[in-house]
Amino acid sequence: MAERIEVLISEEVIDAKIKELGEQISKDYEGKQVHLVCVLKGSVFFICELAKRITVPVTLDFMSVSSYGSDTKSSGVVRIVKDLDESLKDKHVIVIEDIVDSGNTLSYLLEMLNDRKPASLKLCTLLDKPERRRKPVHVDYTGFQIPDEFVVGYGLDYDQKYRNLPYVGIVKFE
Repeated sequence: MAERIEVLISEEVIDAKIKELGEQISKDYEGKQVHLVCVLKGSVFFICELAKRITVPVTLDFMSVSSYGSDTKSSGVVRIVKDLDESLKDKHVIVIEDIVDSGNTLSYLLEMLNDRKPASLKLCTLLDKPERRRKPVHVDYTGFQIPDEFVVGYGLDYDQKYRNLPYVGIVKFE
């Protein structure tokens, strides 16, 4: 099955929104240090650009969770592929995610991270698909709400392809 990609959110619009998110996080954490947790692989493009736009001190850590495999829909089974390298105890943590859809993965992840006793725990996502939500997840910082379409680009993939697109696009299967 072949696919084509239609632009949904341009690179310029994404850049402007990330700048806005960086300014809001900097304001909210004035006088504090934030610890950004990147959920690999999809969030790596987003966290790099966001971290550059946050003016308070920032530390980073990375974890990898999986619930998709090579399908376009979440399997609902969450696997920790790579855990964090550092403790979250007493840190102001912001989980950086590429997309929130069903909420299954993030609901599990946020509960697990909260058990590690951070000073605070918030969620920042580039994309949000609220109409797909099966489990409630509070998103503190949202880039864009998008329709229930399968999207790629800016870190998001389809079977490991298209992550490097500088925009977010909708996959159209032919």
